[in-house]
Amino acid sequence: MKTSQPLFRRLPHLGKLIPFTSCVRASLEVGYNAAEEEETQQEKEPTEKPKAKPEKRKSVTEKTVKAKKKKKNEQIKETEGEKSTEHKKKRKKKKTITDVLSSSEPKPGCPADLQNLVTQYFSDKLSVIEQEELKLQESGFLSSNDLTHTLSSYLKQVCPKWSKIQKQHTEKSSVVLLIVCSSALRAIELIKQLTAFKGEAKAIKLFAKHIKIEEQVKLLQKGVFHIGVGTPGRLGALIEKEGLNLQALRYVVLDWNWRDQKLRRMVDIPEIKLDFMKLLESGILKGCKEDKVKIGLF
Repeated sequence: MKTSQPLFRRLPHLGKLIPFTSCVRASLEVGYNAAEEEETQQEKEPTEKPKAKPEKRKSVTEKTVKAKKKKKNEQIKETEGEKSTEHKKKRKKKKTITDVLSSSEPKPGCPADLQNLVTQYFSDKLSVIEQEELKLQESGFLSSNDLTHTLSSYLKQVCPKWSKIQKQHTEKSSVVLLIVCSSALRAIELIKQLTAFKGEAKAIKLFAKHIKIEEQVKLLQKGVFHIGVGTPGRLGALIEKEGLNLQALRYVVLDWNWRDQKLRRMVDIPEIKLDFMKLLESGILKGCKEDKVKIGLF
């Protein structure tokens, strides 16, 4: 019987022949040692950082949330802006005199309207005592136009003794009847309406358009005029320059109810209103207080 010979194998890393069993044992030991070394190396190495992908997802989600919030805020601002613009559009415009008057029926002027205007104008210019002196009595007013009269029919009503009065007037640089209106064109129109009333009386235009004040002063000095029709600005200037005196003045008729294309009265136009108040202050209110002058609202 043949005895089995031990198997030998050459291990490359040892460079010699060793029995097969020893070879297996050695290889197992080598593998075990390699495993141990790998484990120790893994223990020594620091723990790996978390993967970047979740971070990216997190940052992406944060960015999307921020973007959504920003978009939402922009939408809110846009809606608020739209609401504000709608509110501005809906906001009512300030009504002008024209808007108010066009939607309401015109009412005839009365003495109380003039008295209120005077009181309001002088409230911050005069003392309380001086304001009391400006209050006009009812006897200082003629009856007011009820919007049914022409100028001639109104004057016939308030000046029934006109023919006698105008014959007695012989003083130069003065008039008996003064008609105050807002413009030169309106003055010309009113002079035309006087035909049926004035008779033999002479009327003079007293406004600034195309007429120098010096020429008007000379004209008043040369002849006798019974009726003067003019604007507050020129009438006040003539009184200031002593080209027109108020000694013979008996009646002052205000073109109170007439309105221009914008539906404004004479006292609704700021610059004319200012001239008108100065005109009243120049001696007309004083004459009215002394019962020498009567005021009528046409």
